[in-house]
Amino acid sequence: MNRPQTHPVVDVLVETRGEVSPAAPAYARSKMAAVLERLDEPVLAARVKLTQEPHHSIAKPCLAQGMVDLNGRPVRAHVAAATMQEAVDLLQDRLTARLTRIRRHRHHSAPPADPGAWREESGHDHRPDRRGLVSEERRIVRHKAYSLARQNVWSAVFELEAMDYDFHLFTDAATGCDSVVYRDGTTGGHRVAAAGPAPEPLTGLPVSTHAVPELGVADAVSRLDLSGLPFVFFTDTATGRGNVLYHRFDGHYGLITPVV
Repeated sequence: MNRPQTHPVVDVLVETRGEVSPAAPAYARSKMAAVLERLDEPVLAARVKLTQEPHHSIAKPCLAQGMVDLNGRPVRAHVAAATMQEAVDLLQDRLTARLTRIRRHRHHSAPPADPGAWREESGHDHRPDRRGLVSEERRIVRHKAYSLARQNVWSAVFELEAMDYDFHLFTDAATGCDSVVYRDGTTGGHRVAAAGPAPEPLTGLPVSTHAVPELGVADAVSRLDLSGLPFVFFTDTATGRGNVLYHRFDGHYGLITPVV
């Protein structure tokens, strides 16, 4: 039985891109309302973005992104499917599960009682497909620079989970080193890597044993293309800070750097 909603219900904003069917926004709004009515905390905002990719060769051309501002804590989810109805249904399921886990782990600076509770329950089966571009066509089309959050490793995992990221760049409060937590595609859990002394081993959170390379951005692009990995974490030779270069779903690159 759903708990009674004790706070005002917010309007769900729905944005569409591409040739989204006229019925899809109302369907998404109703599904998001079903997510919100289960919550007993103030919801300050809620929105959904539906995108219909124009490329018929893409297996999952229907994208659905959702965000709930849960009393000042943004929680996001992002899925792709063959049809928009399926994408919205998946978004409802994923956002509900994510909100449940976020609310369960309110004291996010401490490790969960069960570290396996953060494991990705459904893998990446419903992530958008990355568009195929030959390396000569790829460009760094987004460069985001910001002051890295200074936090402990479990707080970084919490941030990654709440925002549905594949990785999260931060400064480790214990070591002062630029670090990254990321999803382990093999185990469904998380790993941490540091551009400096490795953090102390943590139960349920393995530390990467691979040395973080010192590279220029051009060399990082070459390394990313050769590795076949979704991103590369490296120390920029120009700044000495930890950077992340990653593949975007549109086939190009994104670059995240700390403000120096």
